[in-house]
Amino acid sequence: MNRATLLRLLPILGITFIDIFGFSMLLPLLPFFVKHFGAADVVVGWVAATYSICQLIAGPLWGNLSDRIGRKAVLIVSQVGATIGWALLGFAPTIAWVFASRAIEGLSGGNLGVTQAYIGDLVEPAQRGRAFALLGAAFSAGFVFGPALAGWLASAYGFSTPFFVAAGLQALTLVLTIVLLPDSRAGATEEAKNVATPRDIVVALADRRVAPVLWLRLVFVLGMYGWFGAMALVLNRQLGWGVSDTSFVFAIFGVFQVVLQLTATGKTVDGMGNRAATNLAIAILAGAFALISFATSLPLAIVFMILFGVGMSLANSAFPALASGVAPEDRRGTVLGVFSGLDSLAGFLMPPLVTGVLGAYGVRPAVAIVFGLLVTALAIGLAQSRTVTPRLVRVAESAAPK
Repeated sequence: MNRATLLRLLPILGITFIDIFGFSMLLPLLPFFVKHFGAADVVVGWVAATYSICQLIAGPLWGNLSDRIGRKAVLIVSQVGATIGWALLGFAPTIAWVFASRAIEGLSGGNLGVTQAYIGDLVEPAQRGRAFALLGAAFSAGFVFGPALAGWLASAYGFSTPFFVAAGLQALTLVLTIVLLPDSRAGATEEAKNVATPRDIVVALADRRVAPVLWLRLVFVLGMYGWFGAMALVLNRQLGWGVSDTSFVFAIFGVFQVVLQLTATGKTVDGMGNRAATNLAIAILAGAFALISFATSLPLAIVFMILFGVGMSLANSAFPALASGVAPEDRRGTVLGVFSGLDSLAGFLMPPLVTGVLGAYGVRPAVAIVFGLLVTALAIGLAQSRTVTPRLVRVAESAAPK
């Protein structure tokens, strides 16, 4: 990647880092915060589902709107909503406030899909694997400091303090976006007649260029969001980890992700190709979840976290690069908005299911759901490698000038 491209990416990478720094403070705290109100395990899943169903409604619409009015305006709206949501969470006196705060942030949450579209606008297709790896590094760097700070603040000052700090960080990203970030689609008026419409969101799910990737993504994230919803509770049951321990593990995991993204992930994705790297990521994650039910001691837990980290690092770079590569240029925001919306659908469906199974039947049946979905995703990905990719190559060749 040349220096000019890197300089263009620096503002969005910096804003992403601060944004995720605040967001990552939530992850190790929220399950324990919900339990603090005397709620059952399944309520942890429903809180996560509330955010996701609201984002499912809003995500594709924000992606579509970003194709029309620009990525920057949509990012600003998203950051305003996130600031309000975090502040409400800090003030929450009851579990109802927790649900309301997650709903507000979900409805305004167009960050990830729009950020991915922004990267896709700025970077040539051949370099998108490395560009998304840099985005993943900025994302992961936020996880280095956010969870550790959250664990210390919660232990020293109570649950509300980390949420107020996160609200302040969201307000900072809002100011930085307004002041520093250029709009990657400013002046694209000649494409106005071709930009995506709401109907195109539905069409994308049937478009032979993008539908296979979207369906693969859906099965994959059904498994992963089941894990994300139950992860803190599983680690607590398996290893006895509380808020401080979980926050520390999240921070170490963030360091590992940064190192991988900066040293190996981008080169691996660009070298293997987006499709092969996606399949490799799913295979590694399936291997990791074959172990987690037995990880009741630190050594095996470390092996799981290493495999989980490598798999997520590859998936976070290869999947958006794969989707961006098959998306028409003037509909990239819509496709990645749908892509993000599938994450939200999984985030709505799976956390209540997996946390409910965890509460009723224990760790192994809950983890078996995640493992089964990842194995299914791997089978789909391998089948697509043999059928979808060659067909798309033939389509491209037939469309090439003679």
